[in-house]
Amino acid sequence: MGSASNEVSATMLGSWPGTDPVEAAKLSLGLFTPPHLPSLPELPARGIGSDAVGRTAGMLVELPVDVQPYGWRFVDRPGGDHRRAVSALSTDINVLADVAGGSDHQPAAYKVQIVGPVTLAAAIHLHYGERALRDYGARRDVAQSLSAGLVLHAEKVRSAAPGAELTLQIDEPEVASALAGTIPTASGYRTLRSIPASELRQTWTAFVAAAKAAGFAKVAINLGTGVAGSASAAEPAETNSAEMASWRKGLELALECGIDAIAVPLSALDTGHWEQLAGAIESGVGMWAGTVPVRAGQVPPSYSALVERIMRPWHGLGLPAKSLSLLRITPDNGLAAVSPQEARIIVNRTLEVAAALTDLRNS
Repeated sequence: MGSASNEVSATMLGSWPGTDPVEAAKLSLGLFTPPHLPSLPELPARGIGSDAVGRTAGMLVELPVDVQPYGWRFVDRPGGDHRRAVSALSTDINVLADVAGGSDHQPAAYKVQIVGPVTLAAAIHLHYGERALRDYGARRDVAQSLSAGLVLHAEKVRSAAPGAELTLQIDEPEVASALAGTIPTASGYRTLRSIPASELRQTWTAFVAAAKAAGFAKVAINLGTGVAGSASAAEPAETNSAEMASWRKGLELALECGIDAIAVPLSALDTGHWEQLAGAIESGVGMWAGTVPVRAGQVPPSYSALVERIMRPWHGLGLPAKSLSLLRITPDNGLAAVSPQEARIIVNRTLEVAAALTDLRNS
């Protein structure tokens, strides 16, 4: 799921600094011109309901939420927190329609991102305070409700960006912890039981199919760094050995559930992961490579150093240069935690890496 041409493309993973949706939409559409993939920016600095979890929770059908001191919680009827989440997302989609319609930036392709069903169930609490991930019925309800919500979401985005091919990015940073059984209970004294791999495979396969049925032409699962408000939000490189094994299992399961691309941070990959990914790339699955580090106060490495991080394992695994067009270059995390100036530098670096890889691919 790289670009349809011979070019290596780039995109953002989601969040952007600041609170101005018009500026963010203009930047996304203006910087990520074809073959690159613009996206609906998330602006968590706006507060409750604009965070990744609240934003996705507002899409749920018949599962209203509110905010408690410990995080998001399911409630019987929608209140102010739920309405803020729904309103913020509606504002962003309306802004997209205005910016795209009033400029030369009408996108040929467009991406939206959501928190996936497993991570969402880990982040939202049931009425009595425990995480929804604890209960099989609750996990199933979250996945089904979010699947239904995708239908309406896709309709709204299609209306705002008519004719654009839609891509859905599903953020699942909690999968390794959920498989390993290391997500803490609400009290913090114990951990939740691990979810079975067979259940995860079934959940993801059904969810990806639902996304395709809702009108998303392409679907990617992002196993990268943490979503704010989720249970542990740890980078794979920082987890224990059980979680590392579970992250590898999550990668294996993601590649089996009908996705078009897998998004992973390069810093998390060892030789075994690269071997898994090489097999997927050879079968035509795209790789969204989280290449450019997102670190406040730090200038990212040169584009040539970042290209080398990709090409060394690429050559080592014997992957052909022509397959580089299956790559999409991304930052290794969302950009909300850096300044607007730093975010621009990071995005420009992703574009430079993509251009350099395109030259290598076509040389």
